[in-house]
Amino acid sequence: MNIKSLLLGSAAALIAVSGARAADAVVVAEPEPAEYVKICDVYGAGYFYIPGTETCLRIGGYVRYDIGVGDAGAFGGAQNVPDHMGDGDHDTYWKNARFTLKTWTGQETELGTLKTYTETRFNFGNNYGDYDFPQTGTFEAHNKGVSLNFAWIQLGGLRVGKDESAFDTFIGYAGNVIEDTIVPYGNFDTNVVQYYFDAGNGFSAVVSLEEGAGADTIDSYVPHVVGGLKWTQGWGALTGVVSYDSNYEEVAGKVRLDVNVSNELSLWIMGGYGSDDNLNDFGTGRGFYKQWGGNWAVWGGGTYKFNEKTSFNAQISYDDWKNLGIAANIAYDVVPGFTVTAEVDYQNVGGADDLSQGWVGATKKSNVAGILRFQRSF
Repeated sequence: MNIKSLLLGSAAALIAVSGARAADAVVVAEPEPAEYVKICDVYGAGYFYIPGTETCLRIGGYVRYDIGVGDAGAFGGAQNVPDHMGDGDHDTYWKNARFTLKTWTGQETELGTLKTYTETRFNFGNNYGDYDFPQTGTFEAHNKGVSLNFAWIQLGGLRVGKDESAFDTFIGYAGNVIEDTIVPYGNFDTNVVQYYFDAGNGFSAVVSLEEGAGADTIDSYVPHVVGGLKWTQGWGALTGVVSYDSNYEEVAGKVRLDVNVSNELSLWIMGGYGSDDNLNDFGTGRGFYKQWGGNWAVWGGGTYKFNEKTSFNAQISYDDWKNLGIAANIAYDVVPGFTVTAEVDYQNVGGADDLSQGWVGATKKSNVAGILRFQRSF
């Protein structure tokens, strides 16, 4: 073999080896593009797009801790837990810790905005958070279960699902006090089929078909019905709602006036009237909507903001059965999202000596209680 043949053979071998190695080379795949969460500012602060969708989601809620003292049975939360040993030496605080989880979604469609809202509450504490009467409640702190307070879908003006009655939500509940139902103004939990209409010039309306709850759940194919009208302007609002209780065939209504007196002071007054012939014949005089005593009731109050952190809230209520309720508190924002509220409440049960005319099981004619609330909202 001559030199020329040797050189050609070596070159061919090198080319073959290089080609084989090139065929075995590792190819690095291009990385998938990262899909970061995008802020959605269409529906307000806190929303973001669910990745891969056009749906905006917001997650929020609060953690709350309440401490109550005072006359047992007078209120839904602000009270003590009565002696459970029978010797008068074992009264204690009413306490309740709550975690509430809220979700909101929104998406624009050809039929309008598609929304959902859910609210789920988890509670731990002793008996009065369950609204038990003293003679039936238990004093031990315990997990109280989970409650689904809201779970509705809304497309445009149509809303269906679990809500609170439009008899209360549309008119704005009552005042900014913790115990706002010393004289009650209506029931809350219900499944609904509702339609909201906003004329865009301050006028709005609602029609709500409702199922009720508990003993006031509808007992036929005829739903409870609520209708409402509202006029909102810069000075405040004027709202009216009317309800039909299909179980008892009774009607109730409320009218409310809100006035923004200044940047610091806002006042409101609300009056209610309802028929009760069948409620007295077959029940306690209180139905799903007309829960106050007798035919009429009135509520009023206001809020005064001392500064951006501190506000004073008060509410007075009175009904046809001479039940009187007074509640007042100071709410202080320690830091944004963390509020401490101290409230004092008073109840005087109407009637001669008939405590059954009161509300949530008062044990004597005049009752005083207080509550201290710590709440972190997010």
